[in-house]
Amino acid sequence: MPRTQSPVRAPLAHRALVAFVAGAAALVSAGVASAAPGDDFAPELKLAMQRDLGIFPHQIAQYLSTERTAQTQGATAKRQLGARYAGSWIERQADGTFKYVVASSGPAAAVPGAEVRRVRHSLAALDHAKARLDDVQKRALDWRMLRGVQSWHVDPVTNAVVVNIEPGAQQNAIDFVAVSGADAEAVRFQTVPGEVQPLANIVGGYEYIINNSGYCSVGFSVTKGTQKGFVTAGHCGGVGASVNVEGQYVGTFQASRFPTNDRAWVSVGSSHRLYGLVYNYSSRTYPRVYGSTEAAIGASLCRSGRTTGWKCGSITAKNVTVNYSVGAVYGLTQTNVCTGRGDSGGAWITGSGQAQGVTSGGNLPAGSNDNCSLSSSQRQTYFERLNPILSQYGLTLVRG
Repeated sequence: MPRTQSPVRAPLAHRALVAFVAGAAALVSAGVASAAPGDDFAPELKLAMQRDLGIFPHQIAQYLSTERTAQTQGATAKRQLGARYAGSWIERQADGTFKYVVASSGPAAAVPGAEVRRVRHSLAALDHAKARLDDVQKRALDWRMLRGVQSWHVDPVTNAVVVNIEPGAQQNAIDFVAVSGADAEAVRFQTVPGEVQPLANIVGGYEYIINNSGYCSVGFSVTKGTQKGFVTAGHCGGVGASVNVEGQYVGTFQASRFPTNDRAWVSVGSSHRLYGLVYNYSSRTYPRVYGSTEAAIGASLCRSGRTTGWKCGSITAKNVTVNYSVGAVYGLTQTNVCTGRGDSGGAWITGSGQAQGVTSGGNLPAGSNDNCSLSSSQRQTYFERLNPILSQYGLTLVRG
């Protein structure tokens, strides 16, 4: 739900991802601080991971190895375990090392490079329970029942469907689960601070301006045939809404969907230049985009947005249903990265340059413009996955 806040504009040099104005080629001639796939992270990413995640440079190589295992063995684990498959994730150990964990609801053979962990519920059973909750929300049997119920998702780490609620909303949540018919033994309630909100800002001066009034952040540069543009959040603007950068009109929203999904793409004029880059506000550098392979639960990543800049953290859940006041959004990815109003639509990227998605919203404490004051364990920030956006709208990601 958009709220107002004071405008805080940044110089044009601070705006990245899509360079719309003359002289943008200077970004390339000045050099791009980034790492090639398979190399160590770029220096600014190492600093961000140390600051936000407590991962030190000497631990990054082992983390990357675990991340690659998750990417290569995920499909193998699903195929091998079949109906017993209960999810997978990257887990950090007490000594700072990482492991890839695969869960099974029954006896299972070893999965190369992974620890196989026995749990009670299969992923299919948990997905079924979540679908029951989704069905109640879609049918809107009683909106009062959903007051204070922020979101729900399957959490393979705890082998449960987690229902996030505001303080004092537990009875509503209990009624919600009861009406749904979901297996109550597979559901876990978690109380979180703040009210979950999409992050479009009505007043201010952020990454781009919608209809000369609202502000959001650019996602990733894309093309559709010969047409240029970028992806962003659907709640930032409807079809036909105009987009300005630095006072210059650059294009319009070509497609937009919110709620249910939170995705959109904006076309820009042929004279504007696109870059497969993401701006790092902390180091004022431009990490490259190499692809869009999705990261696993537990993987680290960073996001860029006009309000709070460059922030990093990790993925805590996938396929989350978020109960915004204007309607539910399905299939979002949840993280512990801080964000604020005006960051909506901004880019999420891994240290190896894999584009992940665009900012949707987060749990903002009452009276606050961001959730950065919350501890990482309390923060719940969501992004819409990039690949479904590209697929639905027939877009091609611009790479660096």
